[in-house]
Amino acid sequence: MPNWDEQTDIVVIGSGLAGLAAAIEARETGASVVVLEKMALTGGNTRISDGGLAAPGNFLQKRMGIADSPELFREDMMKAGMGLNHPELVTVVAEKAAAVIDWTREALGVQYLQRLDRFGGHSAARSLTTRSHSGVDIIKAQEKKLRGLGVKIRTRCLLTALITDNRGAVRGVEFQPGYRFPKKTDAPKKTLRAVRAVVLATGGFGRDVEFRRLQNPSLNESIGSTNHRGATSEGLAAALRIGAAPIHLSWIQTGPWACADEAGYGKGSRFASYSVYPTGILVDPATGRRIVNEWADRRIRSEAIIRTERACVGIVDAEGARQDSRSLEPCLKNGKVKGFEKLAELADAYGMPAGELIRTVEEYNRRITQGGTDEFGKPLHQDPRPLSEPPFYAIRLWPKVHYTSGGVGINSRAQVLNLTGRPVPNLFAAGEVCGGIHGASRLGSCALIECLVFGRIAGQEAAVSPHT
Repeated sequence: MPNWDEQTDIVVIGSGLAGLAAAIEARETGASVVVLEKMALTGGNTRISDGGLAAPGNFLQKRMGIADSPELFREDMMKAGMGLNHPELVTVVAEKAAAVIDWTREALGVQYLQRLDRFGGHSAARSLTTRSHSGVDIIKAQEKKLRGLGVKIRTRCLLTALITDNRGAVRGVEFQPGYRFPKKTDAPKKTLRAVRAVVLATGGFGRDVEFRRLQNPSLNESIGSTNHRGATSEGLAAALRIGAAPIHLSWIQTGPWACADEAGYGKGSRFASYSVYPTGILVDPATGRRIVNEWADRRIRSEAIIRTERACVGIVDAEGARQDSRSLEPCLKNGKVKGFEKLAELADAYGMPAGELIRTVEEYNRRITQGGTDEFGKPLHQDPRPLSEPPFYAIRLWPKVHYTSGGVGINSRAQVLNLTGRPVPNLFAAGEVCGGIHGASRLGSCALIECLVFGRIAGQEAAVSPHT
């Protein structure tokens, strides 16, 4: 073992939603906590997220009289994941989601919009959204809580290794202070002993082109990503090097709502997610015809777009556009979204056969009036609206890497598992660095809630780990 430079009870690696939740829980038990973050800015992908959290039986569902249950939520997640999800992990998320929402409101003071969204693959409107429409609301609330608890987040600290003893138990970490992503440096490294445990919450690897190409060669540098630039694989790789089990690393999700005319995840993607897919249609510009159930899960929608081999066009009318009017105005100004009084004008602008597009919309509206299910399996009796109120708005969509479903294996106590399925002593994990929860495809608004659920569990379990 090294001569430790310093020590603490719990070391948390990563300052996103999961890491900060773990830090709060651990500190509230009386444990000393150090949070290390490699970037200059805290929050990771949570900071740039929409702030959507799915939770069956949440306070707003109860107020609105919307029937839902953990069992139904679990079924939806398992269906989207093609049954590859680890059932015990899905059950934990489904059963604890509503209580976690209450925790954010009561313990952190997070406020939510008075609306519920139903995203693709969900059987009910169960997704809450933070007041500013961003995950930064929760990050700020967590940071405020940690300041009150006397915990500081140390930024620009890159994890370089998990330190283990001769039995394979994690004893602490090696890290590089003063790190400036993404520059490599030979600056001196330090060691930090974790008297009780280490919590790994380093997020996914969606921006790590070389690592993701190892898992899926088609996701090369030509494929964009909606992730923040620090979404790379160092934390995951450190865990794999000490024998953590890799789970589902090749299941990398692309976002079907990604705007083809903007970098990363911006206002255009948000408009598509909150207006186009819930209330509009997606068409192939070469044919003017719909290509998919717009309420299907992300994998199905992304695959449908990719099969066309071109950016497809999402279309919504004025009523549907009001679902996310905050994104509409800036998108109209920068040209990511265009508005048209007539469908024929829209078709001409995107090189579509106007007659086919008009027939597509007329057929879609007629089927909504009749009810039933369309040829793509979309239940037209469950709240879809006809596209009839001009102006009609359009946006070009092409998938980008959004979420990495794979990572280290964990159990229901957030303990990291080794290649034989046994816990790696003193190592816990939460958030996107973990695999097994979402299987083949994650449903929208399920990432933040999963981070909070397992982040809290990881912090609680790490704090009661025996002194070693």
